[in-house]
Amino acid sequence: MAQTNVNIRMDSDLKTQFEAFCTDMGMTMTTAFTVFAKKAVREYRIPFEIGAEVPNAVTRKAIEDAKNGIGMSKGFSSVKELMEDLNADD
Repeated sequence: MAQTNVNIRMDSDLKTQFEAFCTDMGMTMTTAFTVFAKKAVREYRIPFEIGAEVPNAVTRKAIEDAKNGIGMSKGFSSVKELMEDLNADD
């Protein structure tokens, strides 16, 4: 089977960490990427879950602010009371 080169750009610190990981696993970075590619092609999917931290930092801060009453308006018992507050001269 013919071989070809693939160039991948990544953060240099991540590369160093990944090289160390691969060494610990007894393989090269080339072997690790080849294993990934073969599994992805065989299963026709990314062979691991990709996601963001849920909730993310912005959402966690908003939740914490709400719990602490930061940036919240006072409660209203009627639309009339809300409108009076909105129309009041502060």
